[in-house]
Amino acid sequence: MTTTAPESAGAPTQDRRPRMGRDWFLLWSAGAVSTLGDGALLAALPLLAHRLTDDPRLISGITLAAGLPWLLLAVIGGTIVDRFDRRRLMVAAQVGQGLLVAGIALTATLGLHQVWPLYVLAFGVGTGDVLFSGANQALVVNVVPSDLLEAANGRQIATESVTRDFAGPPLGAALFAFWLPLPFWIDALTFLTSLLLVLRIRRLPRQERVNAPASLFAGTAEGLRFLLGHRLLRNLSLMAAASNFCKTMALSTLVLFARDILHVGDSGYGLLLAAMAVGGVLGGLASKRLVDRFGGRAVALTVQLAGPFIWFAIGVLGRSALVVVALFTLRSASLSVWNVVSGTLKQRLTPNALLGRVSGAGRMLAYGAIPLGALAGGMVADSYGLVAPWTVGAVLNLAVVLLALPTLRRWDND
Repeated sequence: MTTTAPESAGAPTQDRRPRMGRDWFLLWSAGAVSTLGDGALLAALPLLAHRLTDDPRLISGITLAAGLPWLLLAVIGGTIVDRFDRRRLMVAAQVGQGLLVAGIALTATLGLHQVWPLYVLAFGVGTGDVLFSGANQALVVNVVPSDLLEAANGRQIATESVTRDFAGPPLGAALFAFWLPLPFWIDALTFLTSLLLVLRIRRLPRQERVNAPASLFAGTAEGLRFLLGHRLLRNLSLMAAASNFCKTMALSTLVLFARDILHVGDSGYGLLLAAMAVGGVLGGLASKRLVDRFGGRAVALTVQLAGPFIWFAIGVLGRSALVVVALFTLRSASLSVWNVVSGTLKQRLTPNALLGRVSGAGRMLAYGAIPLGALAGGMVADSYGLVAPWTVGAVLNLAVVLLALPTLRRWDND
């Protein structure tokens, strides 16, 4: 599709090359601050749950609750993103998430003795993420020139890897060790900072509503029809769903795997999560160069085929924290490159007026698999041990990738 970039996005002139612009910087900064708090929460929630229970099913329930909104609400959330002001939706999401986290912070300060409030928090924050990330992704095409989308998406994913996956988890684990409620108070503060940045975004173009369905559900159906009717976009979403399912099988009980198999404590668990981000940063920054040099199809094939073997290696060889860190780095790099390549392709193939709905439908499939994977991971770990989710997930992931090879081979023809 062809997108006309606003002047504030740094449209080309005779005197300079296209650049990101002020609105992009604010959008990027808001996401960076918000995901830093998410990263702290990513470590703090399982650690707090672990203080309350040793049951892997209950601990994996945190991931289940956080992912359920993507399964239940992503499609309708995408329709909301297309029908309402995307900037205001981001603000509303941050306000709601901040209030929820502050509530849990207060509860933890006074004394928390049951696990269920953590499920409420995880579900509520996940619901906010449906709107915030959906609106964020849709706004990128409005504030960035089309030929800079790979660079913008790559920087965004790399930044998320640094904040949410690299800096956030060890920060959350360290704050948790210092004072249990502190990471939750810090997360509430990051939501406040993020919404202040979003409020400064200006001069956004009006969203197209030509022949838009009057009904919310009719609009949702339109987005679903577009996704399901487009062979490549449909199959990319299904592949992402399978990958997320298999990945979450293992990661949902990682806090127990780190303690019982790798023999690391709370701080070591935070550092283990941070190590996963190293490859994510490298992959996000290198993705545009890889696509320019080898093409999207070759890059997609390579990273999809590599992933299952890396998970299997963790299950077979991952008895040392250093080995797991190295394998995590490789896997996170491949995932980061895949997210940039597939995400940019979806932005280019989807009309702007449908972008929120199509993105929401795709994320329902891709992210909706996360709670199902968490449920499966908890059950497999409880029945067969903490190593089993890695090997079972690897075998399932490889089977899906092999089935999807015809789609990836036709990448350049769609």
